[in-house]
Amino acid sequence: MRNVSFFLPSPNPTLMATRQELSEFLAAAERRAFKQAVYAVRDQEVALDVVQDAMLKLASRYAERPPAELPLLFQRILQNAITDHFRRQKVRNLWTTSLSALQGDDDGEGSERDILEAIEPQAGTAGAESSADQVERAQVLAILDEAIGRLPQRQREAFLLRYWEDLNVAETAAVMGCSEGSVKTHCSRAAHTLAEVLRARGIAP
Repeated sequence: MRNVSFFLPSPNPTLMATRQELSEFLAAAERRAFKQAVYAVRDQEVALDVVQDAMLKLASRYAERPPAELPLLFQRILQNAITDHFRRQKVRNLWTTSLSALQGDDDGEGSERDILEAIEPQAGTAGAESSADQVERAQVLAILDEAIGRLPQRQREAFLLRYWEDLNVAETAAVMGCSEGSVKTHCSRAAHTLAEVLRARGIAP
């Protein structure tokens, strides 16, 4: 696992997050983090384990960080936790494949942000929507949810970090361990794909 503290400045004791600030941050971040993990691992139980592991690491190892550093730090920990999951899964698959070979075959059968802004209601306006509007919005969200889940991993990661977690390009690049140009490319391709999905369903993003 990468050393997530490498990119961050040394903590200042006078700016440390309080226990309440840390707790409030984790409570606010948990739902979005779980959704990110589900997109990545495609299994809700595994995603929950990944998120809980990331939250535990943040609370136990980096609680002394200032509140302003928590969002970016948590994203790095979460992405590393997801990467670790796939690394462990790959090792397990290799062992499973080896064992299967030894056992033999028994049965013989071989515009980026515009997309989100178009569907994200402004604060305080949900009550003003009609029932039909709410149903239509839910349908669009379901279409996008499925489409985001089918994006290539790096495109999905960049898109969610930029427009779900609202990280800037430099912060997203730091979390993903790539260049800012790569982040822009991933986001542009993801946005194009999502826009095409919406247009194919008769929805103009």
